[in-house]
Amino acid sequence: MWLAIAVGSALLFGLAGWWMKVSQMRRGNVSVMLFGLYASGTAGFGMHAAVEGTIHQLSDYRIWLAGIIIGAGSALGNALFMKALDYGPAALTSPLTNMNIVLVIALGTLYYGEKLHYAEATGIALLLAAVVLISYKKQSAPSSVQSRWYLYVTAAILFFTFRNAGLKVTEELGLSSAPILFIGYALSLIWFAIPLRKASSSAAFRTGLKLGLLAGVFSYGGLQLYAVALATGPSNLAAPIFATNSLVVAAGSILVYKEKLNRAQWAAFILTISGLIIIRI
Repeated sequence: MWLAIAVGSALLFGLAGWWMKVSQMRRGNVSVMLFGLYASGTAGFGMHAAVEGTIHQLSDYRIWLAGIIIGAGSALGNALFMKALDYGPAALTSPLTNMNIVLVIALGTLYYGEKLHYAEATGIALLLAAVVLISYKKQSAPSSVQSRWYLYVTAAILFFTFRNAGLKVTEELGLSSAPILFIGYALSLIWFAIPLRKASSSAAFRTGLKLGLLAGVFSYGGLQLYAVALATGPSNLAAPIFATNSLVVAAGSILVYKEKLNRAQWAAFILTISGLIIIRI
């Protein structure tokens, strides 16, 4: 059962990333889009916590501490992800930001004693090879653009690790995910509400808000299923399966927006996707 839940989490969360990409392509205001995402996500996690009867856990300081850390990882990770999309193709940016699964797998394997099989180790090696390849190409391409893109992607990986690994840690502590994510999303909502008055135009505002609200619904569904998968299955398998959410964004960007990749980028893309698939198998 946990396998189906993990696959479902990847699909739903991938659709959240896809609508973020659509907002960017339609020139939606980024801050408004992220505000919309965290608005609908906060509502989703709040209702979920109320329905399952865990809303009373908001009185536990550990829930607040976890919510602050996971929320910061989510908010900053998404903001950096959107900045990376301004400097590089989504077909590469989305899969590479999921490199945080390597750290999540390490946490589950080294700290919690979960077994790491040969296929998973092979998949991780392919992911790292993709990063090395892209780092090498960065020096032969225009440095001003490539260096910024690589910096944003690397930072996004780090902050997304706080979100994804944080959910594993809280699950091991016996803390419910819904109130934690409710706090994390609510704090992120406040953060992205501050610059709303600087929205560039009414059209950009409406586009960002509409697509952000839609992305938030899928973000809620994907993260909630991911938390369930972590609670019912091994994290060093659930995490890489969840990371295949990047396939949705990558495939959509190539098929719908006709993103062009050069040979080196195609090699990095194939290595990244191959690594995720092998880990999943």
